[in-house]
Amino acid sequence: MFKVKFLILCAAALLISACGADAIQTTVAPVHKDKTATPGQSAPTVVQSATKAAAPTSAPRPTLAADEWMTLPIVPSVSETVIEIYRRGLKLGNDPNAFSKVGDCQVSTDFFLVGFDHPKQYSLGSDYAYLQSTIDYYHGSFSRQSLAVKDGFNVAAVLSPLRADPDQCEKSENPLACEIRLNHPSVIVISMETNFNQQSAEKYGTYMRQIVEYSISQGVVPILATKADNIEGNHSINAEIAAIANEYDIPLWNFWAAAHPLPNNGFDLSLNDGFHLSIGKSYYFDDPANMERAWPWRNLTALQTLDAVRNGLNK
Repeated sequence: MFKVKFLILCAAALLISACGADAIQTTVAPVHKDKTATPGQSAPTVVQSATKAAAPTSAPRPTLAADEWMTLPIVPSVSETVIEIYRRGLKLGNDPNAFSKVGDCQVSTDFFLVGFDHPKQYSLGSDYAYLQSTIDYYHGSFSRQSLAVKDGFNVAAVLSPLRADPDQCEKSENPLACEIRLNHPSVIVISMETNFNQQSAEKYGTYMRQIVEYSISQGVVPILATKADNIEGNHSINAEIAAIANEYDIPLWNFWAAAHPLPNNGFDLSLNDGFHLSIGKSYYFDDPANMERAWPWRNLTALQTLDAVRNGLNK
């Protein structure tokens, strides 16, 4: 019954535009030795302005080829640039045990990460038991209701004071700044699936760069996520997301590469809209049949990404 209700709500949101885009321009995986999950077969090898944060200047970073993002790993590694951001954030008072989320309906739903704050709601199985330490490390952040997450949010909306919670945010403060001020996260997961009202990837990137730059200016490590869908038709938004992660030398959680090998590329068969992910037991990773659905992979690879970033920052 819950699944039906969720699908109906999300389907209605899709009619508005993907997750309800804001009117403000908006087979079973093998267990690898490195314990990084890869589903099925391997994937193919504004409003309030943000404080400008300089991109790495040590050496020019090579740009990605057009489809190179498809071959990038699902779970990222941590660069020296990211470690510097993190250490500066600790000096500013950021909490090393806290992370925040920025996103739309695929982040706001209880299907995303929330269960890890409730031991009876997840099962890692023996293959992923090593992730328990990261669950313990970030306890409380998984189920936090981020002020930068809401159905209908897009890359423009999270930068708009008009979209901030008036009861918790300061006057002229946008949702992103409000969430960072109140939660003091050391890491922020940014996952924006909404197609931004058919705006160009370049326009999407303009706002995403503001999100990234503001996060970096506050000493918060941004983790960018690719999306499973290709609503725009040419994968240009994923290419833009990956290019931004490469440009700022920050972690990229390549969720597209996790979902793409799944049945129907990870999309729900009943809606068959190329947007809504297939629903399984979202936090149970020891059931092979369940792992043919996208939502368990979304949570697993997100948790693996947080694990990789935590270990990289504290090495």
